[in-house]
Amino acid sequence: MKHLKKIAVAIVLFVGATSFVNAQSKVAHINVEQLLSQMPEMKKAQAELKKLQETYRADIESSMTELKNKYTQYSNESASKTPEENEKRALELQGFDKNIKEAEQAAYQELQKKQGELMGPITEKAKVAIEKVAATLGYDYVIDATQGGGLIVAKGKDLLPDVKKQLGF
Repeated sequence: MKHLKKIAVAIVLFVGATSFVNAQSKVAHINVEQLLSQMPEMKKAQAELKKLQETYRADIESSMTELKNKYTQYSNESASKTPEENEKRALELQGFDKNIKEAEQAAYQELQKKQGELMGPITEKAKVAIEKVAATLGYDYVIDATQGGGLIVAKGKDLLPDVKKQLGF
């Protein structure tokens, strides 16, 4: 009788342990930042953003040089001008400076908008590939292992090589 009880308890424990193991989810990790930085589309997008940024910077620097030249000219001529003319010129310089600051702000907003337009499809493509690889390999959860992302121990499966293969690079 005692022997039968031990066997019954062993079977219950075995079934319980087996179902517990089966109930555990499979977890993998991937450094999304590293994946995105290695995608060819990302490199093209970054080059396009850099070119646009340089264009805006050149325009703003040109305007700043023009403002500086006018300021120097007006300062040199101020002694020979009337106070009303000097005041008018000072207002003109302030308006010019304000326009430059507005242009800087508009350029920044345009860069942010363009970045969103370019990066959105790339991150979506990466996400779809990660989901596809995770499903293929039977993972229930994929944690972002990007530096500072909260992942402390990364001993599990790293999906980066599989996702890169899925994306074709």
